Amino acid sequence: MDKKQKDIPQPFIDFTIDYPDVGQAYAELGHAVHSAGPIDKKTRELIKLAMSCGAQKEGAVHSHTRKALEAGCTKEEIHHVVLLLLPTVGMPSMMAAMTWVNDILDEEAEE
Repeated sequence: MDKKQKDIPQPFIDFTIDYPDVGQAYAELGHAVHSAGPIDKKTRELIKLAMSCGAQKEGAVHSHTRKALEAGCTKEEIHHVVLLLLPTVGMPSMMAAMTWVNDILDEEAEE
């Protein structure tokens, strides 16, 4: 199993096995929305990370931190996205998101 496959949560893998047509449609929808406009991949990944942080979705924050790194984002850019949450969503939510981002950044640093 390659690294990218290792990072996919088992419940999502199971979902795509149990519902292959829905999993395929979901993947196609994601491709379509990413291709629909002029925003570059790196910026799209930072936006998706910000939305995941603001929504307080730990799994999505983990996923979009990985995707941001794959798109060439730096640790500093990722931390800045999280820091920007502070005046809008508050200290506790920002700190939770920072913890989730650091889960992945620390994991990447160990490899």
